[in-house]
Amino acid sequence: MVDNEVMSCGYSFHAKRFVQDLHRLNTYLFRLQSEGSCTIYVDGEQLRIEAGDLVLLKPGSAYELKVDGMCEDQMQTDIVSGDYYLYGQGEWLDEWWARSPRPVKARIDVNEDLLHLWRQIISEKNGSLRENNELLNYLFRSLCLCLDKSLAENDSPDNHAFTASRMKRFIQRNVHRSFKVEDVAKYVELSVSRSSRIFKANYGKTIMQFALDLRLAATVDRMTYTTMTLEEIADSCGFGSYTFFHKAFKAKFGLSPAAFRNSRHPARPAFHRQNE
Repeated sequence: MVDNEVMSCGYSFHAKRFVQDLHRLNTYLFRLQSEGSCTIYVDGEQLRIEAGDLVLLKPGSAYELKVDGMCEDQMQTDIVSGDYYLYGQGEWLDEWWARSPRPVKARIDVNEDLLHLWRQIISEKNGSLRENNELLNYLFRSLCLCLDKSLAENDSPDNHAFTASRMKRFIQRNVHRSFKVEDVAKYVELSVSRSSRIFKANYGKTIMQFALDLRLAATVDRMTYTTMTLEEIADSCGFGSYTFFHKAFKAKFGLSPAAFRNSRHPARPAFHRQNE
């Protein structure tokens, strides 16, 4: 019998004030802020967590979570917080943790490969009729190694890479609202043309293409893991209108939002927009 290293995992989204009361962890906690922001308290220390921040906590840590919509630079006032989380344990994880100092909070490059791996773990843990612990453990160990890689790449001394990372962080933090390229350029104190060149050179996409991909990814998560209506999802993910959301979603995935959601949850017709 293979021991289960993943105790629980999932995706959490909050659009209202939320508090997870102070408690002491009896497992390791991995938490990746995918959008919005929140505040955590770890062993009495307050930390502001924003999109792109990875939280790593060991057993015995005193932990509390608050979602209140405030932001250090006061640019975000809406209450929006989306995150992937995982509680784990086991000898392999003990050994992995001891390999190097683990920061409580670290900024990483939240790429689609990393999110896909995390979603696979969630699907295997929560969606399978019969849990395959061996497969689940291999996926989890792959995630840990990918996080190591992301943490190492984040230490790059390249000034352009750092500037691009700041722009990416701005987009992730504000992806649920409407903004222009000029807003991103102003944030890093560069011209529109220079900031656009730096961003595309580092990420292979324009600023607005990157923002659109993030918004569409967020809609998929909310269609899969929440009971929000499609109109609520479109609005909360920064689409100016449902029509634009419908067009952009169908162009990327080949299905309307309602058809896509129905393919994931055929037993939930009440959550679909009608007449698509």
